[in-house]
Formats: sequence, C-alpha cells, structure tokens
Amino acid sequence: MKSEAAAKPSFKQQMLQVREDTIVQTVNRLLAEKGFEAMTVDEVAAQVGIAKASLYKHFASKEDLAVAAMVRVMRQAQAFIAALPPQDPPLQQLRAAVRWVLQLKLAGGMPSLPSQNSSLRASLAASHDYMDGLIELSDRLGGWIEAAQAANELNPQLPAIAILYTFFARACDPVVEFLKMGGLYTDAQIEALVLSTCFEGVVSRQG
Repeated sequence: MKSEAAAKPSFKQQMLQVREDTIVQTVNRLLAEKGFEAMTVDEVAAQVGIAKASLYKHFASKEDLAVAAMVRVMRQAQAFIAALPPQDPPLQQLRAAVRWVLQLKLAGGMPSLPSQNSSLRASLAASHDYMDGLIELSDRLGGWIEAAQAANELNPQLPAIAILYTFFARACDPVVEFLKMGGLYTDAQIEALVLSTCFEGVVSRQG
C-alpha cells in the first residue's frame, strides 16, 4: 500500500505534467504551421497562457521545446506501427504507415522538419529518445521494404534506403499543402492522390 501511494504523483506533479503536455502540443502545432525558424518562445508562452519564465522551468531553450514536440510525434508513430496487424503483408503495412503520416500532416499535427543548417538538427541528433525512435522506425520500415522487394511488389532494382527516404519524405511533402491550398480536393482525396503517386508512380499503366 505504501509503495502504491508513493508511486502515485502528487496533485502538483500532475498539474505540472498537464502544463508540460499543453506546451508540447502548442509547440507541435506551431512547428506544423510555421516551422522552427519562425516559431518564437514568446509566442509559445503567450499561446499557452504562461509567463516566459515559467516556460523555461519546463524547457531550457527553443531547441528543447522543438525536440520535445518531435519526440512526441516519434512516439505516436512508434505506437501506430506497433499496433498494426502483424499478419498484414509488408506492402500493406507500408501503405498504412505512409497513410498515417499523411493524415497527421493534413490535420496540422506534423512538425515541419528543420532546415539543413538549423540548430535544431544538432539537438535532435543529441536526443536519445528521438534517435532511438528513428532507428527503430527505420529498421521496421526497412524490413517491410526488403520483404516487398523480394515479393517484387516494390522495385527490387532500387536501393531499399532510397525507398525508405522516399517514404520519410512524405512527412515534409509540400505537395500536400499545395493540393490543400488549391481547395479542389478533400483531405481524403489528397491522401489517396499522394499515396497513389508514392506507391504507383505517375507513369501510365495502360497498354
């Protein structure tokens, strides 16, 4: 009984966790809307409704804020992949993973990746949570890609790593934004269009 009581977080700790979750969700949305370079700590604090000094009690820097948001999405991706039916064929697993990314992006929940020279890249590389998650996802997707190539469902002449990066690129694909801004297609139609070009390509299959 005593150990259970000791393990239960205090009310203050619970409130601090709620606030931290709110901060990370806000950062996630701002990163999706405008990217790391344009986001400011002042903006995050204002939208959360706390003082900037209070924000720094949770996260020491703008980079730490962004890393927390990226780790959050990485864990969501890991949870989604882990929940996929293990009996589904590899190509079906891959399509489901890319579809999830597109749906998250269309809903405004996918943080924009930093530019090549951004200070955030170094912070992400130093984050064990982020890098461990990235390695796990890469291994899982890479295994599916190689299995699909062996079944001739994906081009076996292409390096598996090139296909993997093509799938990862859907997380920052501007085509999604362009199609959404055009207003001609629903989110479901955009999802289907991008999935089709990603897996079937744009070359005519007739004749």
